[in-house]
Amino acid sequence: MEQEPQTQEQFKHIVRIANTDIDGNRKLVDALRKIKGIGFAVANAVCHLAQVDAMKKAGYMLPEEVKKVDDIIANASSMVPVWMLNRRKNLEDGIDRHMVGADLTFAQESDIRFMKQIRSYKGVRHTIGAPVRGQRTRSNFRKNKGKVMGVIKKKEAAQAAAPAKEEKGKGGKEAKK
Repeated sequence: MEQEPQTQEQFKHIVRIANTDIDGNRKLVDALRKIKGIGFAVANAVCHLAQVDAMKKAGYMLPEEVKKVDDIIANASSMVPVWMLNRRKNLEDGIDRHMVGADLTFAQESDIRFMKQIRSYKGVRHTIGAPVRGQRTRSNFRKNKGKVMGVIKKKEAAQAAAPAKEEKGKGGKEAKK
């Protein structure tokens, strides 16, 4: 019973890992997935490499465990298999890397900018706001095309046009009086 208050004091509602605030109430493996660039497989690999219980709540991690997990995420390129990395054969230097957080966002934006600059197919699609990966555009992606016009059936169109004509006729007679 004396250990419960001690663990309550050690509990942190927010844990900082890889420059990202993580919810301390979530399991560690799920909390790590909130970091941009870390998915299910990489989160499990990080927990295994750090020798930390993946089902433990992130708020109960010791400072040494947090530092160990942070170091493994920073150096994941050399610790996890190549197929798990998210930047294989980088265009600038040809090195396999795993990027997380703001670095990953910057790299993605840089790649899109480069594709637009060299006028590749994907770059042109990004420029005009069309789908990039071959999706159909007839029935989807209407928000990119501007205001959407609905389909009006002939009978409904005739009924909608009739009151409009009557209003114009009345307005003309009243204006002459």
